[in-house]
Amino acid sequence: MTKLDQLEAQSIFIIREAYKSFKNLGMLWSIGKDSTVLLWLAKKSFFGHVPFELIHVDTGYKIPAMIAYRDQLARDLKIRLVVGQNKQALAEKRTFADGLDRLSCCKELKTVALKNTLDGTGARRIYDPRRDEWEEVEHSEPFNAVIVGVRSDEEGSRSKERVFSARDQKSEWDAGAQPPELWNLYKTEFAPGTHVRVHPLLDWTELNIWEYIEREKIPTIDIYYNQGDGKRYRSLGCYPCTTPVESDARNPQEIIAELVGGKFRNIAERSGRAQDRDGGGTLEILRKEGYM
Repeated sequence: MTKLDQLEAQSIFIIREAYKSFKNLGMLWSIGKDSTVLLWLAKKSFFGHVPFELIHVDTGYKIPAMIAYRDQLARDLKIRLVVGQNKQALAEKRTFADGLDRLSCCKELKTVALKNTLDGTGARRIYDPRRDEWEEVEHSEPFNAVIVGVRSDEEGSRSKERVFSARDQKSEWDAGAQPPELWNLYKTEFAPGTHVRVHPLLDWTELNIWEYIEREKIPTIDIYYNQGDGKRYRSLGCYPCTTPVESDARNPQEIIAELVGGKFRNIAERSGRAQDRDGGGTLEILRKEGYM
């Protein structure tokens, strides 16, 4: 069994355990490579069927190609998609583009939007594949748990995570209060009111993700690849805070070469994300407050 086979089997086991253990389960889908691999694994876990809703938090500032890709893939795969958004913050111009600092903008458009979408207090825009239509739902049943495409190697605070990670009733995260997971023994029973984040990709690396995409021929959004201008996105986010990297890679195989012995061998994946370059533990602060 290869390393990729082991990672795939472990992730499928975790996804099935989550589905067995939690009543209202969803899966966060950011449209990026990690959550797209997660979607692929979910389909493998249930023989081509995805038995839970996908959830996307739309900040209103995502790269337009991401939204177009999201809607088309949901339609093609006939997946029920839930989209959450902090419409009040956008209407009141409490955003980085309107002068707010990056951390406060992320809190408004990502953390608050995610928490309100998960607990059902925020409006949800839902795509119903059976009718091929979108509908607005004001109040919904909360998600007890969500599957998330977080990897330990991606960013410092994510290395502190567990596979089954408990949040309190406010969706806040205490890294020191997480249960131990020794020898892949996972705790799936939690006190009432606990919200759980499930991380099937925790042991994967950026290289593993691209190797798996190459092996499985998983369709991914084309802005990950050089389209002829010598640039591509390595990590996806909001367009005011995310910049492409200089790269000639036009396919997964060429990206793998860059990671193994090329220009990105020793460069952090999120180096093109302004919130990470700002320092000060920005992402960890957001995660403690309820972000991914």
